[in-house]
Amino acid sequence: MTEPSGDQQGATLSPEQRAQAWQRLGSEQFDVVVIGGGVVGTGAALDAATRGLRVALVEARDFAAGTSSRSSKMFHGGLRYLEQLEFGLVSEALHERELSLTTLAPHLVKPLPFLFPLTRRWWQRPYIAAGIFLYDRMGGAKSVPGQHHLTKAGALRLCPGLKRNALIGGIRYYDTVVDDARHTMTVARTAAHYGAVVRTSTQVVALLREGDRVTGVRVRDSEDGETTEVRGHVVVNATGVWTDEIQALSHQRGRFHVRASKGVHIVVPRDRIVSETAIILRTEKSVLFVIPWGTHWIIGTTDTDWNLDLAHPAATKADIDYLLAHVNTVLVTPLSHADIEGVYAGLRPLLAGESDDTSKLSREHAVATPAPGLVAIAGGKYTTYRVMGADAIDAAAEYIPVRVAPSITEKVPLVGADGYFALVNQAEQVGARQGLHPYRVRHLLDRYGSLIHEVLALADGRPDLLDPIAEAPTYLKVEAAYATAAEGALHLEDVLARRTRISIEYAHRGVNCAREVAEVMAPVLGWDDADVDWEVANYIARVEAEILSQEQPDDAAADALRASAPEARAEILEPVPLD
Repeated sequence: MTEPSGDQQGATLSPEQRAQAWQRLGSEQFDVVVIGGGVVGTGAALDAATRGLRVALVEARDFAAGTSSRSSKMFHGGLRYLEQLEFGLVSEALHERELSLTTLAPHLVKPLPFLFPLTRRWWQRPYIAAGIFLYDRMGGAKSVPGQHHLTKAGALRLCPGLKRNALIGGIRYYDTVVDDARHTMTVARTAAHYGAVVRTSTQVVALLREGDRVTGVRVRDSEDGETTEVRGHVVVNATGVWTDEIQALSHQRGRFHVRASKGVHIVVPRDRIVSETAIILRTEKSVLFVIPWGTHWIIGTTDTDWNLDLAHPAATKADIDYLLAHVNTVLVTPLSHADIEGVYAGLRPLLAGESDDTSKLSREHAVATPAPGLVAIAGGKYTTYRVMGADAIDAAAEYIPVRVAPSITEKVPLVGADGYFALVNQAEQVGARQGLHPYRVRHLLDRYGSLIHEVLALADGRPDLLDPIAEAPTYLKVEAAYATAAEGALHLEDVLARRTRISIEYAHRGVNCAREVAEVMAPVLGWDDADVDWEVANYIARVEAEILSQEQPDDAAADALRASAPEARAEILEPVPLD
């Protein structure tokens, strides 16, 4: 199978690129070394690369392997933060939402109508309407419709699945939804397109120093255990909930600490809730979202402290019961555990110290320089990743011995964005050329944008790759091939959990199609039959451990079961214990 080629030169994260990246990491002098392949790290790498700097980005596992693949899938301003008087944060996030929706990532960020059910007479409608009015106009937001007021009957026509006594009326407003893992990976590919050396399965095990100055990092390949040293004028720690672990390598006291808050989501089939819009519900602690996700609904989230394994946070039966209990208070047909087809848990990296209640911790981000040559960034929201990346590089500029240009990422579309709108109008023609139904073409466009031609090119001479994956027919086999040939996927888990979302979109959690997908990946990665068997067994063990953990009553029991599953990256090291 040939490596994809096309207009997005340099953005291909292939096995060949990975080998070249290792050589470059060990031999070149970089201006900036970014640690962390989540949305903030990839955003910082893109920001630095588009300023003309020499950039390396290293990630211990996979792009978005942590928090950035486990969000509520919303690219939003955060309506609830208005009540907390976080006006600057909301305005900034809405500006970013507008940018991504129109310019930076229209193929990935999509408008979504929400219903806000009203439950109190007289005061609530004007109070909520005033907040949404402000929300609709902050940050230059203008690409989604404004709020629309509904009577009780009108609200129930939009959401027949709600109980009649669950509301007295409603307000419809718009926000946006995103496949967070795909978006993060696309930011990484865009950074590579502009010259960044990007490499996953590359774990930082030490910081290099000259005197008290940090001058780079020692990295270890998470696949084979090989090590090398990466030299940089400045190192940016953008590791989210792992911020304190990386900070510990510097042997310096950090300027802030990051506190992990666990958020759990459940995924149920679309026919279990009859509604034309997403729903936002108030709870005693925060809000609950019911978000359409293809043929499913995502319901979340919880908000509790987590002090256990940062790589694999576990959902418990108590977490799932909490979500079911709250959403069932408003549904005509209650949901049960049997309706759940997917569950995932993620950790929010919150800046510690503001409050003992994680739902009240600020979502503002902070940048600090805990040691000369080391910049740390943490906190914030997924939506403000671009601003966070720019702020981190602004702080890093002090240690770079050349003039650093200002950030320009506000004007830099992600790969796949250019030409997207025209291709949407040409979906029928594209489908006719490839023998695909236009709905399938639109599905591909909303995942790859104008890179669709690269994806489909892999099926030249291999028409079988245009067949759906038998047990996950939302996706084509060629998508698994492309994930491996161009998107940096190294393991079956990377494809089933992040390049696609099969692990949460099908009741079998990817187990039933694991072998079929692994066999598509095998020729690209050079796997033999034993490698395929190992990948399949490893993935099944992961799923079994997750399902068992979700039956446990508390975090400790759930974590012990989830942690028993083997790592896909066999050479990953445990983090340095904190004092």
